Amino acid sequence: MKYALSYLVIFAVVLVLLNTYPVLASQDLLFSSKRDSLKSQAAVMASALMELESLSADQVARVMNMLDSMGLTRILVTDPAGLVLYDSTERPEEGGPAESQPEEYRYALYQEVVAALRGSDVSYSRYSNRTFISTAAMPIVYRGMVIGAIYILEIDQVQGELLYSLQQNLRTISVVIAVVTLVMSTLFSKVLTARIAALLRAIRIVGEGEYGHRLQPVGRDEMAQLAGEFNHLTDRLQTTEEVRRRFVSDASHELKTPLASIRLLADSILQTEEMDPAMVRDFVSDIGSEAERLTRITEHLLALTRLDSLPEGEHDPVDVSKVAERTAALLQPVADTAGVALEKNLKSDCLTLCTEDDLSQICFNLVENAIKYNYPGGKVFVSVYRDGDQVLLEVGDTGIGIPEEDLPKIFNRFYRVDKARSRAAGGTGLGLSIVRDTVRRHGGWVTARPRNPEGSLFTVGFPRYAPQRGGKGAEP
Repeated sequence: MKYALSYLVIFAVVLVLLNTYPVLASQDLLFSSKRDSLKSQAAVMASALMELESLSADQVARVMNMLDSMGLTRILVTDPAGLVLYDSTERPEEGGPAESQPEEYRYALYQEVVAALRGSDVSYSRYSNRTFISTAAMPIVYRGMVIGAIYILEIDQVQGELLYSLQQNLRTISVVIAVVTLVMSTLFSKVLTARIAALLRAIRIVGEGEYGHRLQPVGRDEMAQLAGEFNHLTDRLQTTEEVRRRFVSDASHELKTPLASIRLLADSILQTEEMDPAMVRDFVSDIGSEAERLTRITEHLLALTRLDSLPEGEHDPVDVSKVAERTAALLQPVADTAGVALEKNLKSDCLTLCTEDDLSQICFNLVENAIKYNYPGGKVFVSVYRDGDQVLLEVGDTGIGIPEEDLPKIFNRFYRVDKARSRAAGGTGLGLSIVRDTVRRHGGWVTARPRNPEGSLFTVGFPRYAPQRGGKGAEP
C-alpha cells in the first residue's frame, strides 16, 4: 500500500501540473494577445478622432461609422468630463444616448475611462464562464490636451469555448492516466512486495532452523541479487550447522568412550569384594589414563572454541626457526623414549607476523604427531626456510604415513586415520584441526602429502616479514 500510494502521489503531482500549467499558459497567452489587439484597435480609433478639434456626438458618430468595429462588442467615446458621445450599442435611428437616457446615465463611470481621461493607456482581461472579457481605454489627445477618451469592450466566447475544451480534454486524459496509474502501481507494488514477502518468509523459515530452504532468483535486479545473497548465506549457515552437529556428535562420542571406561573400571572395583591390590592399582591407573584423556580432549575443545571466537589480535615479528628449535628441544625426550631421531634444518632470517604461543602450538602438534605415529628407529625432519615471499615450516617423518583417500579429511575435527593406534597414542583427533585454524588465523596455509619413499610431510606457509626503513612491513 505504501509503494502504491507513493506512486499515486507522484502521478497526482504530475496530473495537477498537467491540468494547470497548459491551461494557465494558454490563458496568459490569450490575455496578452487580446490586450495587444485591443490597444492597437483603440490607437487606430483615437488617431482618427484626434483630427477633430473638439468632440461632438455627430462628428464622433460620423467618424466611428467610417471605421470598422472589427468584431468588438462595445465602443464608447466620451468627452473630457466622461460624457458619452458615442455608444456602439445604441442604434442611431432609435436616438443617441443624449436623447434616450437621463443625464445621470450618460456618463461612462468606468475605471478604464477615468484612467484614460487622466492620460493613461489601460487594458484588462479576464476569463469567466467559458468567456474571455477584455477591455481597453485610451485618451484622445489634440495638441497635448486630452479632449476625450475611447473605451472598447470585447466578449469572446469562441476562444473561451476552445480553452474550456482544452481543460476538458486534459481532465479526461488525467482521469485515464490516473486509472492506468492506479492499476499499474497496484500490480507493480504487489509484484515487488510479493518478492519481499517471499524473502521475509524464507528468513522466518531459516530462522526456525530449516537451513535447506532456498529462494529462486528471478531476473538480474537488486531483489534477485538479494535472493542470491540470501541463498549464499543459508548455504553457509547449513554448512556451519552440519559442522556443529557433527562436532557435537563427535565430541559426545569421544567424551563418552573414556567416561564409559572410567565407569566400568569403577564398577568393577566396587563390585569385586576381594580384589587383588595389584589389580586395583591397575584399574586405578587405567582410570587415571582415561581421566588424562578426558583432560586432553577438553583442553583441545577449549582451544578450538577459543580459535572460533577469538578476534584478530596483535601480531609481532616472530622467528620461525627459533620457535621450531625450542619446540624440538622440548620434544627431544619424547623422541628419545620412542626411539625416534630428530633432524633439523633451520635457516635464519625467517620472520613472520604471528604470536610465539600460537606458532609454538603449531610446531608442537606437528612434531609430536610425527613422533607418535612413527616407528622405533624412525626419523622426524624439521625444516624452516624461505621461499620467495613465504616462510615455510616442514615436518616430515618416516612413520606409518597417511592413505591417499584420507588426506582431504585429516584436518577435520575428530578425524583419525587409525583410531585404535590414535587412542593408544593418546590422540584426540583435534590436534591437526587446531593447527589448521591457528595457521589460517594468521593468514597462512597448511597442506599434507605422502613423503617419498615413506611417511608423511606437513608444510605450513606464512607470509614473510621483513623490516623496512621507517617501520614494519612485509616484503612484496
